Amino acid sequence: MSQPPIRLTDSYGRVARDLRVSVTDRCNLRCTYCMPAEGMQWIEDSRILTLDELARLVRIGVEILGIRSVRFTGGEPLLRPGLEKLIAATSALTCDNGESPDISLTTNALSLARHIDALKNAGLKRINISLDSLDQERFAALTRRDRLHDVLTGLQAAKKSGLGPIKVNTVVMPNTNEEDIVPLLDYCLENGFQLRFIEEMPLGPPQVWDRNIMVKASDIKRAIEEKYHLTPASGQRASSPAKVWDVRTSESGPIVGQVGIIASVTKPFCGDCDRTRLTADGQIRNCLFSRRELNLRELLRGGASDQELAEAWAGEMARKLPGHGIDSPDFLQPQRGMSAIGG
Repeated sequence: MSQPPIRLTDSYGRVARDLRVSVTDRCNLRCTYCMPAEGMQWIEDSRILTLDELARLVRIGVEILGIRSVRFTGGEPLLRPGLEKLIAATSALTCDNGESPDISLTTNALSLARHIDALKNAGLKRINISLDSLDQERFAALTRRDRLHDVLTGLQAAKKSGLGPIKVNTVVMPNTNEEDIVPLLDYCLENGFQLRFIEEMPLGPPQVWDRNIMVKASDIKRAIEEKYHLTPASGQRASSPAKVWDVRTSESGPIVGQVGIIASVTKPFCGDCDRTRLTADGQIRNCLFSRRELNLRELLRGGASDQELAEAWAGEMARKLPGHGIDSPDFLQPQRGMSAIGG
């Protein structure tokens, strides 16, 4: 007799349908808001899940737990050998709605041009590319690497491949890249990319983030409106983190594209969050900002069955708090940085 389906439901009625899978904590950039310039403590290789282990947990998520969307992240996921095989294995799965999972990737695009065809052939549907400046000097200062040309090459390769939509993620930081807001939107509108501005979050080196001086979503919108006219886009998903706006060059002009603003700090979307996270070393996180994790790696390597792994995973999601608590005076930054948690 088959087991009844399990769902990743928490005590507030939210159901996780979106799985974020980090395949590595390694990265070939050193973005200032994400990690220190030197001395990064990488996860030991013995603790990193194998491709087969990752594929098994993704299968359990999709076939038993009701996951419908899978995003592969890092670190930089293109540094993980065999990523295409993992995407292909995921593409072969069937969700509870009878469809294959929606498979996406978040990348810094440094090596995307040489991987894009294999990724698409494996079943990749969508791609998000991180880009915080179009100015070569500012890009190099932000990432501590002079690789802007490679990112732009990767973006054009993604465009040529036909994958879509191609989203560009930009973290806006005070006194750093605020002047890039409009030029980045100009570039994305010209190329048909969907730009997503993101408020800087406390997930990088300790004591770097300062709520008092952060660039807020309202600041970003105000900067855009110095050149463009914005109106709320229709048909937005409740669980989407971005508030999406139709962009016009004038109030009565045609829509020339869209832009999203993710107010993770000032207007969090916790009440509609549908995400669950699997780290590269096999930890389940029920929230990006959680300070606790469930070690599925030990259960998996200890001989747990698919059903046992699914039940443990569901139990951890049931403990999810109502929100990330950044505004609480008791808020503590997660022990792990973004590169170890996954985007």
